[in-house]
Amino acid sequence: MQPLYQLYAQLEPALLEEIEKNASFKTFKAGEIIIRSGQYVKSTMLIIEGVVKIFRENDEGDEFLMYFLEPGEACAISIVCASKMEASQIMAKATEDTVAILVPIQLMDAWMVKYKSWYYFVLETYRSRFEELLMLIDNIAFRNMDERLFFYLKRYTEINHSNLVNVSHQQIADELNSSREVISRLLKKMEQRNMLLLHRNSIEMKIQ
Repeated sequence: MQPLYQLYAQLEPALLEEIEKNASFKTFKAGEIIIRSGQYVKSTMLIIEGVVKIFRENDEGDEFLMYFLEPGEACAISIVCASKMEASQIMAKATEDTVAILVPIQLMDAWMVKYKSWYYFVLETYRSRFEELLMLIDNIAFRNMDERLFFYLKRYTEINHSNLVNVSHQQIADELNSSREVISRLLKKMEQRNMLLLHRNSIEMKIQ
């Protein structure tokens, strides 16, 4: 596990000391739900290890992927919900074993005034998540499904630092709001174009 001081080096040493003393470390197992829709959030997450998927879920349980959180990042939506004491409208799930620091709302408010580095960190968190959402909108509005699929696979390999995508065709279809048949057909075409290899339980990307 990478140390707090290395992952969040942009924060002032005094602030990092306060985080160690006052915030709580929590471990989530792969597949564990961290935040549910309708849940009131009382703290924000700083990711130390693992990957967290942020997504929307409809009444039928269909998922729509928004973005991933990696070590060194924070959950912008949990910051907003905690600071405004509002119920979450998103879901957060650990896609692999994850360690996070939970920062209570009262500390977040105090640090916004006390530490400039925390203020700028929160602003940068909002900015980066907004850019990811803009990218998502662009994908939906301006790209064909084959382009969206390739972008999804490429992002997955970047997040997991591996050219192997260990996700089922059905899960990809759910997260791209498509059908398994469409995704399987597009993956087969991509394999024929030598962009990837289809294995029984994984997809091996050739073009990064």
